[in-house]
Amino acid sequence: MKMVVCGCCATSWRRCVVMSLRLLFLLPAGLPVRSQGESQSDNKQMDNITIRQGETLFLSCSQGDFVTHTAWLNRSSILYAGEDKWSVDPRVSLVTLNQDEFTIKIEDVDLTDEGQYICAVQTSSRPRTTSVHIIVQVPPKIVNLSKDLVVNEGSNVTLMCLANGKPEPAIGWRMLSPSGDSLSSDSEVLEIPFISRYRAGVYECTAANDIAVDTQTVELTVNYPPSVSDGRDVGVTLGQRGVLQCEADAVPEADFEWYRDDRRIFNGFDGIEIEDAGAFSKLTFFNVSETDFGNYTCVAINKLGSANTSIILYGPGAVQDGNSGTSTVFTPTCLLLVVLLQLLLKF
Repeated sequence: MKMVVCGCCATSWRRCVVMSLRLLFLLPAGLPVRSQGESQSDNKQMDNITIRQGETLFLSCSQGDFVTHTAWLNRSSILYAGEDKWSVDPRVSLVTLNQDEFTIKIEDVDLTDEGQYICAVQTSSRPRTTSVHIIVQVPPKIVNLSKDLVVNEGSNVTLMCLANGKPEPAIGWRMLSPSGDSLSSDSEVLEIPFISRYRAGVYECTAANDIAVDTQTVELTVNYPPSVSDGRDVGVTLGQRGVLQCEADAVPEADFEWYRDDRRIFNGFDGIEIEDAGAFSKLTFFNVSETDFGNYTCVAINKLGSANTSIILYGPGAVQDGNSGTSTVFTPTCLLLVVLLQLLLKF
């Protein structure tokens, strides 16, 4: 058998196919080649076949009586000529070949398998072809996604998501973390100008077409300086245990420092214990003495800044003025002076 690759610059595709098959089937040289308009019954166009990537494709055409030669072609390549396999592709195999049916199988279909396929049949009188166009659909796959990001509050952020697929997938972004403002986009690019701490969280990119959906996520971390909750003054009896607590909101987590007036307190100093756990710091007095009463300052620090709050540790007889960090102690002598002053003002 001989195989001819003919140029179609001056000859129609149908004529090229028939010319190739003439040599393949050893047809008589004088067998007429009909033009496209001569006989529609000899050249049948089937409806397009749509198949998903990875599935198995069956290509079948009817034979009829007095068939002498048959072949399946993919564009210009011969896949099978009768029972003889011409394709070197291991995915291609013969399923059925008899007087009624000629069927081949292509396993694990890929995008490269897309195109025109022709079943050529040579009867005792004339050749007959059946053609079909194969369309391969490919599920979406995200191929380029922004990495997890760590940015400072106020920065401009751009998230990118690119995907392949056929039909071309639609891209969408949405914010997953329930951290305040919701955010979404129907574009490959998600722009977040002047990002705030409330837009930190997990963002999901979705690529979808008629076949399937692919999703991937990006975690966005927003750094910001500490903010400290107002300290709550604490009253305690001499000899008892006293605990001062400090809470700070910061990313990255803040480091804590404690001060008594202008002097920093360290863990174990004068029997005092400092315990830090995430956003909290705790200053513990195990045996409060008179000298422990006073004003304490908690300072929260990270690489973007610091914040502080004052907390007063006071004893019995002290009356607190809210949480201002100051205390006023009224003794009986002070109370007597106030009463005398009020009496003098009446005269």
